[in-house]
Amino acid sequence: MMIRVIYIWHVEPEKIELFIETWKATTNEIHKNVRGARGSFMLRNIQNSKEIKTIARWDSFEDWRVFWLNKNRTHMQSMHELGKRISVEAYDEIDDYTK
Repeated sequence: MMIRVIYIWHVEPEKIELFIETWKATTNEIHKNVRGARGSFMLRNIQNSKEIKTIARWDSFEDWRVFWLNKNRTHMQSMHELGKRISVEAYDEIDDYTK
């Protein structure tokens, strides 16, 4: 079963453009090189522009868990230098009707 992992970030306005560019490179690297990674998308809160959500799609919870526990998350180190990760939560993907 596919899962989605939601990361919430706090990013200061002067760092947002670099954070976005860094996220693009990071998510593409993970998608290409990490088993089970399907890529991700980014959202910015309309009412609080410092809040960013990145939502990654994975083939399984186990694939993401291996990535997370094996310290492979160092791929994301440059994002941590630009923003503060507030939370990480994993969800089963029940269905997706987006086009």
